[in-house]
Amino acid sequence: MIPVTPITTPDAWVGEMLQSDVSWIERLTSSDIAELRAAVVHARATGKDMKDWTRDDFPLPALSARIARWSRELDRGRGFVLVRGLPVMELGKEASAFVYWGMGLYMGRAISQNTDGDLLGHVRDTGADPKKYGVRLYKTRAEQDFHTDGADIIGLLCLRQAKSGGVSRIVSSVSLFNEMARARPDLLSTMFEAFPFDTQGQQRPGERGWFPLNICQFTDDRLRTFYIPWYIRESQQHADAPRLTAAQQDVLSFLEATANDPRFYLDMHFEPGDIQFLKNASVFHKRSEYEDFDEPDMKRHLLRLWLVDPAFSAGDEKLRKGIERVENPVAATLRMEKLT
Repeated sequence: MIPVTPITTPDAWVGEMLQSDVSWIERLTSSDIAELRAAVVHARATGKDMKDWTRDDFPLPALSARIARWSRELDRGRGFVLVRGLPVMELGKEASAFVYWGMGLYMGRAISQNTDGDLLGHVRDTGADPKKYGVRLYKTRAEQDFHTDGADIIGLLCLRQAKSGGVSRIVSSVSLFNEMARARPDLLSTMFEAFPFDTQGQQRPGERGWFPLNICQFTDDRLRTFYIPWYIRESQQHADAPRLTAAQQDVLSFLEATANDPRFYLDMHFEPGDIQFLKNASVFHKRSEYEDFDEPDMKRHLLRLWLVDPAFSAGDEKLRKGIERVENPVAATLRMEKLT
């Protein structure tokens, strides 16, 4: 089903209208932070591994109501929120990770982000070559253009910011759809057709190196969009993958150009202690190239969570079943890198 346009749900926002608006920023209070500290002490006293914690292990009697409100804003509101004020320098990296994980328990279930089974991902430059096939760009300093990930909620906690650059830029995929309806209505139906996506070499033995998926679906009265343009273009290296049609190529070009139009996107300049939560189905995100510090203990470092919630509208749980070949469900165990 192609929705009647324009779509007027709250997630159809335009960035230039929000630059001077701070209503999307939630600030942690001193009582919130005290409650989070106490929850960490309680959870660690259980003796459980962090991946086995439940909400009961991480009690947030007051803050849980605020987190529930943030989840509603993600689900049925604008689709994003920035939580500011976690004292990561004071807490230290390990306790900050515990707090972040504990907050995530109140928003969904953490899922694996790669074939290593990472449930808590590290977004930092590892020295990997961004031009090499299969390299995940979050492990480099290179620019990542607009895309989506593979969960209902995408979370990022900033432990350390870059020396310069590394700006988080988001755009409403619903507003991009509306703009296409206005400027290129001939392309709308193509958004609901299957595109080939490359698996980045992560397919299981004997399986093909691409999978078909629609960019758009309309479900739960919401538009859901899944979009990784370089995965689509790199699918063309496989002889058995369908060739991109002229209309499909026009869709990619239109989405890229419009998403990068300053009228549409919103920039977030992360500070240490900022936590960004996005609804993957309605928000594209990118990161600008950045310059890092030379000192190892000052380099840019973010922690990432991918969360799913079966109750989430236009969620990605069903979507993930369609792309599970690019992950290893057997490896879905927490692999905590040393927090250095």
